[in-house]
Formats: sequence, C-alpha cells, structure tokens
Amino acid sequence: MQLAGKKIIVTGGAHGIAEATVRAYVREGATVASMDINDASGEKVVKEANAKGPGKAKYYHCDVSKRQQVFEIFAKAIADMGGVDVLANVAGIAAPCMAEDITEEQMDRVIGVNLKGTMFTNQAVFKTMKDAGSGAIINYTSGAALIVTPWVADYGAAKAGVVAWTRQVAGVWGEYSIRVNCVSPNAETHPTPPGLEDEAERLRQLVPLSKRRGDPDLDIAPVMVFLASEASRYMTGQIFSVDGGVCMVR
Repeated sequence: MQLAGKKIIVTGGAHGIAEATVRAYVREGATVASMDINDASGEKVVKEANAKGPGKAKYYHCDVSKRQQVFEIFAKAIADMGGVDVLANVAGIAAPCMAEDITEEQMDRVIGVNLKGTMFTNQAVFKTMKDAGSGAIINYTSGAALIVTPWVADYGAAKAGVVAWTRQVAGVWGEYSIRVNCVSPNAETHPTPPGLEDEAERLRQLVPLSKRRGDPDLDIAPVMVFLASEASRYMTGQIFSVDGGVCMVR
C-alpha cells in the first residue's frame, strides 16, 4: 500500500482517467475526496472503489470552474479528511470544433474548467500544504498543448496555460516542500463520436508504442500513484508524457 495514510483530493473523479485514479488510490490505502459534477457516476465510482478497499473514498459535487465553490468544497473535504497531502486535478473538458468556429461561450467554458480550474484547485490546497510543510499537486495538460490539433485549439491553449502555471508555482511553492507536476496522457476514455471513427484510428496510428491509446487503469493510474507517493518526493515542475511516445518531451 504505497499511499497508506495519504489524504488525497481527485477532481473529475466520475469518469475516465480520474475514475481510474480514484480506484488506484483507494487500492493503495489512501483516503480520497473524489469531486465532479456528474453526481450519479461520481457516487457509483466511490461506492465500487470502497467495496474493494483498503482505503476509502467520499464523493463531493464541485464545479472546478467556479472559484468560490472550489474553495468551499475543498475546505469541507480537507476538514472531513483532517488535511490534504495530494491534489490530483484531472478534471477537464474539450469540445471538438475548428479554431475559426469557436464561440466565446465555448471558450469561456473550456478555459474555465481546464485552466482556471487548475489555478483555483491549486490555490485551494496551498495554505494547508504550506502549513504542513509538504504536499504534492498533479495537474493535467495534454498533447494538444504541444502538437497541432486544430479541432481543439482552445483546449490546447488552455492546457498550454496549465504547463506554464505548473512551472510557475513549482518554482515558488518548492520553498514549502510542495511539489507540482503535470501529466500529459493519451488514453481511451470515451466512445468515439459518430463520424470521427477514421480520425480516432489515425490518432492510434500516431502512437509509436503498439499503435494504441492508453488504458486508464493499466497505463495512467500507476503513474498517478507514483506521483502521489514519496517515490517522487524530489521531482517538481515536470511534464510526464504518458502517451505511448506521441509527444517526446523533456
């Protein structure tokens, strides 16, 4: 149990990579506050994770794009757990659309969840981690921030902002032994939308490692455990590209 005794907040925990992360953290003995806006799925994930233990999880409704709500719900979760050692901020959204057609409303939502949500959640755990003299924050960027993906240009711009934010706060918050890193994943998390089957297959063929997209439980969750554990205690400000070699960053 690599995370026994750890108190962890996971955002986006109702589905995909964050869902797999909640399962992995509970399996490794952590106490987890899982947050999302999809309550039915979020509660289901927590219930199933708790059934297998040995850690435990609790679900909280939280829209990471709303600053006041983030601070209020995070404060409640931190009080319930008796502190917070790790934040895994996985919540994110994308709305496929060519760059020239992106509306202001879509831009506000995509940037609100992906970039502002990262800033808000990081801020919401900072004081507790600073007072404790330690902490780990795991943010989520994307290959869309690093390579040309014209159908999600606003998403790519937001995720590039996440990288810049992560490096900035890693440089400043390291003084308090708070490490802040980024994961850039490539995983099958949703069914392919109708009409995009050829594009989905094209993306798989771009992956050097086995021409497949990653499995959230087998390929991404173990890295999330590593970054939450003491094994990564001397690593900060890094991008961990867990994508089969699509983006070979350094």
